[in-house]
Amino acid sequence: MSPKLPVVSGNQLIKTLAKDGYYVHDQKGSHIHLRHPTKRPLTVPNHHEISRGTLKAILREAELTPDEYLELLK
Repeated sequence: MSPKLPVVSGNQLIKTLAKDGYYVHDQKGSHIHLRHPTKRPLTVPNHHEISRGTLKAILREAELTPDEYLELLK
């Protein structure tokens, strides 16, 4: 069973993904577009709370397991 993912804000998620090499490319409204040198681009909603389903989808796109994400979050 995968670990329970915490509820995080868009800014917290962006800071955590930055540890994996992502950087902010641009922003349209409340959606922040991230880029990575080798992985596919991501779009993160800039909300106070990102739902767990959205977080799981973003992690899947970022090719990160929940365990890897939790390690980056520390």
